[in-house]
Amino acid sequence: MIQRWQKRKTQLPLVVLVFFVFIVSSILYNERNIQQIHQNHADPDPVDDHHPPSLKQASLLESTKALPVVLDRFSTCRSTVKYSGRKAGRAVDTQELDRPRGNGECDLFSGKWVFDNSSYPLYNESDCPYMSDQLACHKHGRPDMGYQYWRWQPHNCNMKRWNVAEMWEKLRGKRLMFVGDSLNRGQWISMVCLLVSVIPADKRSMSPNAHLTIFRAEEYNATVEFLWAPLLVESNSDDPVNHRLDERILRPDSVLRHASQWEHADILVFNTYLWWRQGPVKLLWKTETNGVCEEIDGLRGMELAMGAWADWVASNVDPHKKRIFFETMSPTHLWSREWEPESEGNCYNQKTPISDEGYWGSGSDLPTMHMVDKVLSGLSSKVTTINITQLSEYRKDGHPSIYRKFWETLSPEQLSNPASYSDCIHWCLPGVPDVWNELLFQFL
Repeated sequence: MIQRWQKRKTQLPLVVLVFFVFIVSSILYNERNIQQIHQNHADPDPVDDHHPPSLKQASLLESTKALPVVLDRFSTCRSTVKYSGRKAGRAVDTQELDRPRGNGECDLFSGKWVFDNSSYPLYNESDCPYMSDQLACHKHGRPDMGYQYWRWQPHNCNMKRWNVAEMWEKLRGKRLMFVGDSLNRGQWISMVCLLVSVIPADKRSMSPNAHLTIFRAEEYNATVEFLWAPLLVESNSDDPVNHRLDERILRPDSVLRHASQWEHADILVFNTYLWWRQGPVKLLWKTETNGVCEEIDGLRGMELAMGAWADWVASNVDPHKKRIFFETMSPTHLWSREWEPESEGNCYNQKTPISDEGYWGSGSDLPTMHMVDKVLSGLSSKVTTINITQLSEYRKDGHPSIYRKFWETLSPEQLSNPASYSDCIHWCLPGVPDVWNELLFQFL
């Protein structure tokens, strides 16, 4: 036993020596690395001489330099090349169209409009304190009121009657958020107008118009919100006011700017369509550091954005905790010859819906419908589709036309030809968007 102990004792100094050499070598090696890091950062990123960065801080400095510049309305492309074919998210097959259907055997989206001036409108334009001047058609001189009295009647079944108290109970303790462009903002205003009548003035509030605008009802601890995100992904058009830009630039692989706002909502209603029909768009990938953009047509750009959005939904949404709705395109009525052959005009002076149930105008793009349907079919367990397109196609009478506030000054030539400046894109309130919200009410 004593002999074994003596052998161990004689080997101990050698072990200590080896360990000491290892420690010294490590210190010298790290010292050289730190000096090299200081040298690398000396020119482009001067550091505080009194507090040189640690290895971790130096690494953060290096990674920060590679972060993409946030897009805003002042962003530009240094140069533009053709689209390379790169994909932002899941690939989309657009060969077949499987139209979204309604609840079970009842197809809520197939039907006709019935004149009903005893039950409609569901609220009065003048009684809604949050009505938009862009949608208040009667206030801005529309002489006929018929557009307010139409009820959507599905074939072979009935929609549940709108009940404001029941809707508030569905929203109690929740955040309902509409995400999209001005058409979705119109639906948000419609929802607020449908709900506000039972909330005392001192128990409600509306935040100022911003990227995220919030109507809050204290009694129900609930909010009805609108998030401006016209292209779903990050873009240079994300300012809710100053977004009229000749060049649309977007990051097809990044929904993070908007998702940071919408991820906390309990019920989400998405739309995107109109902004993709205004010519080519520019893609600036978040990994691109030299400002080189790729140009792509609107449909394929929308497909990339939908893919990025779908990936977020697939990765982040638990359908037991969060309800996701996607609304199909809202049609336009820019050419009266499509529903009245040989006529010249648009939605101006139209006073009744289209009665032909097979009508389909150019304001609803079938290739886009194909693409959207395929994206949504891959998310069927997490997303409910609300197909507003066909039922809205019939409502050529429901647009503001000339009866709204126009933010730009109209020329004498325009004023002498009302059809030339008619708004055949948005919808009067009360009107068609109220039915979109009635459909949402059916599914909640």
